[in-house]
Amino acid sequence: MTVVSGTTPPPSGSSSSSSNASSAAASSALASSQIAGNFQSFLQLLTTQLQNQNPLSPLDTNQFTQQLVEFAGVQQQLNTNDSLATLVSLQQTAQSTQALGFVGKTAVVNGATAPLTPTSSTTNEAVWLLSVPSASTLDVTITAANGQTVFSGTYNATAGNSQPFTWDGTGNDGTQFPPGSYTLSATAKDAANNSVAITTQIEGIVNSVDLTQSPPLLSIGGQTFTVNQIQSIVN
Repeated sequence: MTVVSGTTPPPSGSSSSSSNASSAAASSALASSQIAGNFQSFLQLLTTQLQNQNPLSPLDTNQFTQQLVEFAGVQQQLNTNDSLATLVSLQQTAQSTQALGFVGKTAVVNGATAPLTPTSSTTNEAVWLLSVPSASTLDVTITAANGQTVFSGTYNATAGNSQPFTWDGTGNDGTQFPPGSYTLSATAKDAANNSVAITTQIEGIVNSVDLTQSPPLLSIGGQTFTVNQIQSIVN
């Protein structure tokens, strides 16, 4: 397929908080503190009850056993909360370690917004990866961050995954748009005029990781993604 208005379409004929973590920790600490307070109150009441019971009419054995069971239940709940807090901490550490391992890697994530970046002193480039389930006619529209349509075109696309669609920032009227974030939307229909679902992805280098967020956020092309949004690592 020929290049139209500075755009390289998919080949024809070839087969995307610290506050959350702090809030959760505070809630857990408050819950544990409340339970611990209730636990101490329970012990004090039980001890007072035993010290002041009528020797001629002592506490019924069944009632005393039931209170001991409740006592054990409160203690178990305290232990469970401590264990859960440890597990959460271990999970957060594992997430941070995993996220740090992606820094410097080229990742593919689901998304439609890609950066238009300089490739030389005179040229820019934005790249999307399109997955097309079946041969179809593809209508592409690219919009700027302010919602302005900067480019549109129609292409014949063959079936295939992760087909690159490259735009050099040139509009339909020849205007050269500046570097920035641009969003691509694509619709398609097959030979029988049935709609074909198009999946759009972007590829970029993981520049940094924000460990103050929970889960950690990876910075890719000026956007942030969680680890589970990564579809693949290119290198």
